[in-house]
Amino acid sequence: MKPFWLLLSLLLSTASSALAQGKYLTRTGRISFFSSAPLEDIEAHNEQVAAVFDLQTGQLAFTVPMRAFVFRNGLMQEHFNENYVESEKYPRATFAGQLAGWSAAETLAPGTTRNVTVEGDLTIHGVKRRVRVPGTLALRGNALAVNAKFVVAPADYQIEIPLLVREHIAKTVTITVALTCPPQP
Repeated sequence: MKPFWLLLSLLLSTASSALAQGKYLTRTGRISFFSSAPLEDIEAHNEQVAAVFDLQTGQLAFTVPMRAFVFRNGLMQEHFNENYVESEKYPRATFAGQLAGWSAAETLAPGTTRNVTVEGDLTIHGVKRRVRVPGTLALRGNALAVNAKFVVAPADYQIEIPLLVREHIAKTVTITVALTCPPQP
């Protein structure tokens, strides 16, 4: 698998022949996270996700600007960026992976949804971990819809929760990914 930035730049630079080769791109993908806890539910949304998907090879890469997560509570957003994910030091989360078992001969019929599994490296807070995530792919019109939902433990990414609130915050966070990637003409 190619490193994330190499894959992203390669796919962006070949966008002119993307439709014929099955390359899709978005800069407005959505990722949200939710955590339910006794103290308070925590939810945030981010609509500035850049993603590339190569349907021929099954490779997928995305980057998430951490400061673009929007919370209903401004103080929660400030704590998220300053105390938890340290957005100044770690401004982006990234994923680079591939569909498990995918080959160039695979086809995706318009209007159908296909269950898939993506394997790759998820990097958050400067920590890279190998993940295996279930999701779906669908061709809607000429756009590729990529959806996934999975659980992440902040401790796995060395995100420290202050002792004062540690027992009142959930140990895991549910991540929801929703990308609509038009083909690149």
